[in-house]
Amino acid sequence: MHMRQRSQNVRMKYAFIQAHRHEFDTAVMCRLLDVSRSGFYAWLRNPLSDRAREDQRLLALIVTAYNASHGVYGAPRIFLDLREAGETCSKHRVARIMRVNHIKALHGYRVPRYARGIPALLTPNTLQRGFTVQRPNQAWVTDITYVRTWEGWLYLAVVMDLYSRRIVGWSTKPTLAQGLVLDALLMAVRRRKPKQVVIHSDQGSQFASDAWRRFCRAHHLKPSMSRRGNCWDNAVAESFFSSLKKERIKKRIYTSRALAMAEIDDYIETFYNRTRRHSHLSGVSPETFEAVSNLG
Repeated sequence: MHMRQRSQNVRMKYAFIQAHRHEFDTAVMCRLLDVSRSGFYAWLRNPLSDRAREDQRLLALIVTAYNASHGVYGAPRIFLDLREAGETCSKHRVARIMRVNHIKALHGYRVPRYARGIPALLTPNTLQRGFTVQRPNQAWVTDITYVRTWEGWLYLAVVMDLYSRRIVGWSTKPTLAQGLVLDALLMAVRRRKPKQVVIHSDQGSQFASDAWRRFCRAHHLKPSMSRRGNCWDNAVAESFFSSLKKERIKKRIYTSRALAMAEIDDYIETFYNRTRRHSHLSGVSPETFEAVSNLG
């Protein structure tokens, strides 16, 4: 650190000499500032240090990774991108370069906190916040959110496999009709073909209906429900919606439902499942995590 500071001080002196060389004699300034004249002329030919040139090279890679993530990656995930590409820089160096160049990841929204809630009468909370599971199709979570468009609300239902945090089913509709959650669950069942899986939801009317329970029985799904008013019982699904809204929707009001649907499709299928690094998965995407797990 001392040597780096000394090198920076010398370069500052060189810059001063360059700025005033038309007013004062270069040799005199070098002598008074205690730097070598040969070093000054060498600096004129190449004013950037080796470290500064390397920072510029890394900056270009950082910007590429940042743009590829649609501006949602911070230093930890960009560091993983660079490491995967064969770079050997440290995470602290990536953070410094991003800070100096004002490159910041988008921040999310605050989530309301609830301490207690009332259990569902018909469907117990089987999951009990057991968000870490040991195999695929052991436990899924599902939830509903909404997106604003000039044509009215667009509602989104998703089903996530807790093993890999992969979105295995999703559906959009202009209303909160029962088909919204059933279509999302049907997609998940067709994709994963589970033998026995817990499906956890909140106490919304769509998840408490006879149609939902009949569908679950017919497809070997065991319903589980959060306590009323306790968002932490379904925190993983809430976290996905927070990521979707801060990373892609960004408080926009879409001109049409079709445009919003296209954005959601791209986020889930192209970015989130396939590419987005997940901290719970040691910095890899859901698809990569499942592929590596299958190799084992």
